[in-house]
Amino acid sequence: MRIALAQLNYRIGDFTENVSKIIRAIKQARGEGAELVVFAELAISGYPPRDFLEFDDFIAKCYNGINEIAAECTDIAAIVGSPSVNPSEKGKPLYNTAYFLCDGRIHGKTHKTLLPNYDVFDEYRYFEPNRLPYDIVQYKGQRIAMTICEDLWNITDDPLYVRNPMDELIRLEPDLLVNIAASPFHYEQPETRLGVLKKNAISYGLPVFYVNHVGGQTELIFDGGSMAMDAQGNVTGELARFIEDIRIFDSSVQAGKTGYGSKNFPSAISMIHSALVLGIRDYFGKMGFSKAILGLSGGIDSAVTLVLAAEALGVENVRAVLLPSRFSSDHSINDAKALTENLGTGYEIIPIDTAFRAFEATLEPQFSGLGFNLTEENIQARIRAVILMALSNKFGYILLNTSNKSEAAVGYGTLYGDMCGGLSVLGDLYKTQVYELASHINHEKEIIPLNSIVKPPSAELRPGQKDSDSLPEYEILDKILFQYIENGKGPSELIAMGFEESIVHRALRLVNTSEYKRYQTPPILRISPKAFGMGRRMPIVGKYLS
Repeated sequence: MRIALAQLNYRIGDFTENVSKIIRAIKQARGEGAELVVFAELAISGYPPRDFLEFDDFIAKCYNGINEIAAECTDIAAIVGSPSVNPSEKGKPLYNTAYFLCDGRIHGKTHKTLLPNYDVFDEYRYFEPNRLPYDIVQYKGQRIAMTICEDLWNITDDPLYVRNPMDELIRLEPDLLVNIAASPFHYEQPETRLGVLKKNAISYGLPVFYVNHVGGQTELIFDGGSMAMDAQGNVTGELARFIEDIRIFDSSVQAGKTGYGSKNFPSAISMIHSALVLGIRDYFGKMGFSKAILGLSGGIDSAVTLVLAAEALGVENVRAVLLPSRFSSDHSINDAKALTENLGTGYEIIPIDTAFRAFEATLEPQFSGLGFNLTEENIQARIRAVILMALSNKFGYILLNTSNKSEAAVGYGTLYGDMCGGLSVLGDLYKTQVYELASHINHEKEIIPLNSIVKPPSAELRPGQKDSDSLPEYEILDKILFQYIENGKGPSELIAMGFEESIVHRALRLVNTSEYKRYQTPPILRISPKAFGMGRRMPIVGKYLS
């Protein structure tokens, strides 16, 4: 049987476009000789639909979409993910369902059993785990086992889950395994995902056909990477990453001579680059925006953000504004200018010193006799934000935030100043990763001026200021932050790993006392296993490690 894998970019709740995309893919697959076409988990609604699932009208439109697609499946079959109603009065009102459509109708369906409830996932909030007997679909002489994403991850140690779907399905003697998924990207996920699919193929002796989403859904970015795998765990073909793709395979897939493994993956930094460009492009496109604005300082963070935005939206749609103060160095201004010339974006300069002096004069009666400190630094950052937001409002731009994860972690940023914006592009990259990304951007030619990369980082809010005046060196800080945030290592464990005790306590205290700031930041494009935002939920007023 010829099976098409259709890796598409859906928009949550856009039923007209989602259904149209699916039907177009069915027609393309039919035209190329496919007998079955497979789409992703919750393809009809888009993923994650979250509280849209609580609206009866939303669910009704899901059903309408399924029926419309079924009508198209007269001489071809399709597997499509969508919510479905739980007819029982017990449990949650919905199932997460894979539909098998053929002969113009719903021919079969399977509900998801293992509902993820960790990190960015919250499916158990909405869906009832499958407790019904499993079944397989017979089509064109093939016995097909349909599964949904985590049903292959075998999370059977959670008390919510008392079944391993594959252990039950294998007793029905299927010929092949289909897994439809909504697996968001982070830089470790492609290799982890490959390992899970390979383990299942080998354990159950079945070829595996896997379809994932592609595209940005606010914070979450889906990389695609849909694939076919033989019963020995060799990938026989993979769809493109970070773009829509359709490819047809034979159900009796056979591996090539070299097989496939993690050595074939692009580098992590290359995938991060592609993910961020896709995240920006889809956030703007799906929200109906087209133009971005950002403050360009001459530093590494705003430089990388500008490059990514220009690639995602086009140089003509990105406005770079230099906002120098009395403390801005000439080389920073020159670096910013050089970057815009390399990119072709152009720039404009709006000095902030006149506005800053006005604030100083206004506040002089209250601040009389008090020296220059963090207050005046924050005023400068907030003046810049006011100017950028004014341009945003007047001309219809969306302000891009340029803060990195290191700064967000320790609160090294000004609320309603440099922390404002509609989207945080680098908020899930540590400072050292930003440097790595800058080097990757420059791997063929110098786009980001070398001086922006090699000079000591500084906010330039007071004379001679450097980030290292307030923070540990990023090479040390980032390692501590990674172990604490991504790996959940506490202070005693960090000290045992060899980090200096005073630096550990200082860094972790800054992280935990800055939670209130992170609650007020824009959405952050997620590229790591543990991003700030919906995947890391910490109390603001907690005292742990404070």
